[in-house]
Order: sequence, then structure tokens, then C-alpha cells
Amino acid sequence: MKGQKIFCPSPVVQGLVILVFVLGCGLNAFAQEATTTEDTRLFDTAKIWIFLAVLLYSATVVYCIYHARSGKELFIRRIPGLEAVDEAIGRATEMGRSIMYILGLGGVSNVATIASMNILSQVAQKTADYETPLRVPCNDPIVMNVVREMVRTAYLNEGRPDAYNEENIFFLTESQFAYAAGVDGMMVREEPAAVFLQGSFFAESLILAETGNSIGAIQIAGTDKEHQLPFFIAACDYTLIGEELYAASAYLSREPMLLGSLKGQDYGKVMIFGAIVIGVILELFGITWMTTFFQRVK
Repeated sequence: MKGQKIFCPSPVVQGLVILVFVLGCGLNAFAQEATTTEDTRLFDTAKIWIFLAVLLYSATVVYCIYHARSGKELFIRRIPGLEAVDEAIGRATEMGRSIMYILGLGGVSNVATIASMNILSQVAQKTADYETPLRVPCNDPIVMNVVREMVRTAYLNEGRPDAYNEENIFFLTESQFAYAAGVDGMMVREEPAAVFLQGSFFAESLILAETGNSIGAIQIAGTDKEHQLPFFIAACDYTLIGEELYAASAYLSREPMLLGSLKGQDYGKVMIFGAIVIGVILELFGITWMTTFFQRVK
């Protein structure tokens, strides 16, 4: 009635009432917006070209794998650093000295470390065949355990499980420069005939490479860190540059599945590069069809 006041027990209750009212209004507005913006399409037709491109790329890779598994030869560009692997292992065998393999500072999930472990598997098969000691100081304990299993398998595949020595694959330290100092000390004391530097390297790259160079070891390096490549090129005999590190496993093993995948990826890159070149030429002549097309499908 007129003149009567609404009784409220306390300011806290008033605040709660206001909060509930505001939240209710907000949820109602959100529900209305969600209803008006709901997309009922099962397939975005604007992305159809991306889907077709993925299908084409996948079909190319599958075809190359099938082509490789059928026994047909696939051309792979000669990589001098990988051609020298047999030379390095043979030299160590003739001199009666060990081989040191350094995987860098990457963890087990690092792409360069995974590529390096695949290379190590191929190197281990050759050292098992030649009965050459293989030393692998690790920066990560998980990497150490994975590497031990890979090297054990490589020796087993070569029929030399008795030649495998687990103590030659060991954890050194996780500290960057302590690891570099420890590896350098081992190089100076043991004087390995060949040193492999494959993986993810940082500021310690030149320290390791210079020490290996000073003892006269043949060095084959490779990393995905482009800012460390100049140091490896200057101090090492051979250096894997760019994607050569990732292609090394297929190159050394000649496994049809890996070779086919590698070849299919190369064809995919050629297609992308060709599309870029055609687009640039069309733009020079004022034809913007490809630019508009890619803007619509991105």
C-alpha cells in the first residue's frame, strides 16, 4: 500500500538479491545470443578446398610409399654428411678407438632429439657389426633410457647382443655447461676417433665442436637450431643443414616406408612452391584470382 516500506533484513541480503538479478539478466542475454548465432551446418563448405588439398597430399604420400614398397628405386639427393657415416665408423675401427655420439640438450619429446635417436640406431647397427665401442653421454635421464633400448635392439638385430654394454650409455647432468664440460673432458681423455653431434644444441655447440676438432676426431654435426649451424660448419667436417637432419634416418636405413614418406613430402612441397610461383606471376599481371581464392579459404 501507499506509504508502506519494503522490509529488508540487512544490506547483505540486498546485495545478494541484486547479484542474483544481474546474473539472471546476463544468462538470459547469453542464451538469446547463443540461439541467434547457432550454426547448424555439419560441414563448412568454405573449407572444402583445404579438405581436397589434404586429400591430394595424403594420396601423394601413400602412392610414394606404395611405389617404394613395390621395389622401385626412389631418387634421394646425395647428402655428403650421411655418406661419411661409414667412413667415420670405419676410421674409428681401424684406429682401435671409440665413437662418441652426442644427442644435444633436447628432451625425449623434442623433434630434433627424436631424429637424432633414429640416426643413432643406424650408427649403432654399424658399430655392432664392426665391434667398435660406442659412447653416448646423455643430458636427460629419460632420453638415456630410450637410447639404451634402441641401441640394445640395434645390437640384437645385428646378432651381437653380447657386444652391447649398457654402461657406455649414461646420464651425465642436466646442467647445460656442466654437461659441455663433462663431455669435453671425456673427449680429451678418451680421444674418440669420430664424434657425432646430432640433435638440439645451444650455446655449448662451439665448445663441443672445438674440443672435438682439437683432438683430431672426424665430426659429423646436425641441428635444427639455425643460429648454431655456423659454428658447426666452421668446426666440423660435415654438417647436416635444415631438414637433412630429419631425412637422415630414411637416407641411412633405406626403409621403403620412410623413403616413400620422404618422397611424398617433397612432392607436396613442390606443389605448394608451384602454387606460390603461379600466384606471384598472376599478381604481376594484375590477376588477383589466386589471392582472392586463398583469402576465402584460409
